[in-house]
Amino acid sequence: MKYAIPFSLISLFLACSSIEQPGPVVENNLVYTELATTWDEGIPLGNGELGALIWNKEGNLRMSLDRSDLWDLRPISWLEKDEFRFSWVHEKWLENDYGIVQEFFDKGAYSNSIAPSKIPGAGLEFHFKDVAAIVKQELDLATAMVMTEWKSGLLMESFVDANEARGYFKFSHLPDDFSIELTPPRYESDTDSGLVDEVTGQDLRRLGYTQGAVLAGEQEISYHQEGWGGFYYDVVVNWKKTGNELIGCWSITSSLSDDKGQVGAETISTDLNYQQAKKRHIGWWRDFWAKSDLQVPDPLLQKQWYLEQYKFGSAARAHTPPISLQAVWTADNGKMPPWKGDFHHDLNTQLSYWPAYSGNHLDLEIGFLNWLWEVKPVAERYTRDYFGVEGLNVPGVSTLEGKPMGGWIQYSCGPTVSAWLGQHFYLHWRYSMDKEFLADRAYPWMAGVATFLDNFSEIDEESGLRKLPLSSSPEIHNNSREAWFDQTTNFDLALIRFAFDKAAEMATELELHNDADHWRSVLSQWPFYAIDESGLNFAPGHPYASSHRHFSHLVGWHPLGNLDVSQGPEVAETIDQTLRNLEKYGPDWWTGYSYSWAGNLYARAFDGNRAAQSLRDFAQAFCLPNSFHVNGDQTKSGLSKFTYRPFTLEGNFAFASGLQEMLIQSHTGVVRLFPSLPDDWDEVTFDGLRTEGGFMVSAGIYPDQLEVNVEASVDGILKIALGASGRPVEREMTAGEKVTFYLNDFSSSGMVK
Repeated sequence: MKYAIPFSLISLFLACSSIEQPGPVVENNLVYTELATTWDEGIPLGNGELGALIWNKEGNLRMSLDRSDLWDLRPISWLEKDEFRFSWVHEKWLENDYGIVQEFFDKGAYSNSIAPSKIPGAGLEFHFKDVAAIVKQELDLATAMVMTEWKSGLLMESFVDANEARGYFKFSHLPDDFSIELTPPRYESDTDSGLVDEVTGQDLRRLGYTQGAVLAGEQEISYHQEGWGGFYYDVVVNWKKTGNELIGCWSITSSLSDDKGQVGAETISTDLNYQQAKKRHIGWWRDFWAKSDLQVPDPLLQKQWYLEQYKFGSAARAHTPPISLQAVWTADNGKMPPWKGDFHHDLNTQLSYWPAYSGNHLDLEIGFLNWLWEVKPVAERYTRDYFGVEGLNVPGVSTLEGKPMGGWIQYSCGPTVSAWLGQHFYLHWRYSMDKEFLADRAYPWMAGVATFLDNFSEIDEESGLRKLPLSSSPEIHNNSREAWFDQTTNFDLALIRFAFDKAAEMATELELHNDADHWRSVLSQWPFYAIDESGLNFAPGHPYASSHRHFSHLVGWHPLGNLDVSQGPEVAETIDQTLRNLEKYGPDWWTGYSYSWAGNLYARAFDGNRAAQSLRDFAQAFCLPNSFHVNGDQTKSGLSKFTYRPFTLEGNFAFASGLQEMLIQSHTGVVRLFPSLPDDWDEVTFDGLRTEGGFMVSAGIYPDQLEVNVEASVDGILKIALGASGRPVEREMTAGEKVTFYLNDFSSSGMVK
């Protein structure tokens, strides 16, 4: 005889299992007492390749199924015309005939084009009486499994396999009226809802697909959908029912994947298959949580950090496409995803990987770089076709294949996109100290970027220094003619200076001294930043003078680190003035990611109180109950005049980075421990955070006590300091060596013995 297990005992089991392994305990879990009734509040599961959202759609339990390479990749005819070149944009700008550029790139190539675009997979629905009558639904973060108990005694357990492209579900104590249905997106209809903006999403029916066929058997359902140009995808669901228990498996395959969609979901034939998959899945997540951990005395920030780490582990893999705007959780509302679910490289992809470095998840972050390397030939061709010079630049808004999509031209085809992406190649090297990666990937990428900028720039006749023919600062003046500046903006200048500086640094490390000398020579030909009494400007004579969501003028400070408070009182004063100016104009037109970014900015300025408050504001006002960042202020409490809810992920991951920045920083070459703690945080610990130079650090600070453990992954000299202003101590370390520091070790300078 089988008995129902009370949810309280399930929760106790989860709590006990979490205690025995690193990572979040049960208090950090995502718990619902009512099922979500919209797709974007559903409980998220994923493995970088597949994703699912669990929610209640019109009285049915629904899993919204997704796959990262479901894309309509039809070409945009506008971008194949002769006008697709920077010289034409520049010409029209000079002629003050910019409306034609907006029609061509912004409307014709993006807003008015249904594709290319990310598309959804399907809905897997479970039908039974009183779906909404639950006791509790809980996402156990430690195991990445969802447990749901209904008042009827029905239990469901579900997960997306961390290791394989399949998801599982298990129901116990099935009711008699239980049934399973696969509901495909609605691609075919007699009506057309017409055009809407890219935030709301265009109707899926405008894709023009012939509706795919659903085939149902006794223990299997399959769905085959043909798309544009020979693209297709398949969804397969299998299950086995034994008594009043049912175990099932689902998968999606795509013709765009390496296996060309030929591998279907594996049939579940015995309980053992499920149990083995579950064991391997839990093992993967145990290893994930063992990579790093932190504990802060703010329950809101603590829980949000775990939720962000969980989403990162669910959205990133070494072998899958990088994190797009919504990753593996594409909109399930009959429409295209917000902003077509594409790859935005003017901020979104970059912020999404910020926490991977100090968070010690380089094994997942490398997927971003693998994809960038894969599309590098496409980017080099785009650079020649659009900019008319050799070198490497990347479309700021791109498809799965790395091709341009159009949009606001200043950013979708901006001149410094690949430099910001290049920072991730640089950071991967600095945090891993992998010399082979430096030689084979990081330096070739940055050298290609520097070559392009060298070729594309020109000499300003007035100053004798280099400049860009046109420059911009995302997303100042939106997409108007005024969004182009005839002087190089601080945004572009910061990325240019970073590119040449780091190209020289990497060339020196590789003993390519002629290269290094050349890059330093070119760097010396660029001006310094535009600064006035308000701090860093957007461009010369163009200060930050009204609230804006994108702190594009500050990238030289964070995340690039070209400017830092450690560089002396003059730079520190500029940074302080810049922050005070942000505060002066307020957050009226900030979005959620603005608050996350502000948390990082305050942490870099060693202001822990404001850093923590910015992150609290993000978590409280700009996230849905499932923790998804939705851009606008959902509390309507005045934190922003944006109150809409398009879901994107970059704000979530920037939050995690901000909290980590409060606990450890290493961008100056000195590992600073607890540099930005709020005044009321007297007990903070972290474990396994990674630094530049390849050091692994675990530390705990308590009233009058400190213990720090450092392990070197490579040979190097550790420079480590306590707090924002502590003097660093040095120790030469060899790979694998471990050392422990205590409070009195930081009371004097010099080499630690």
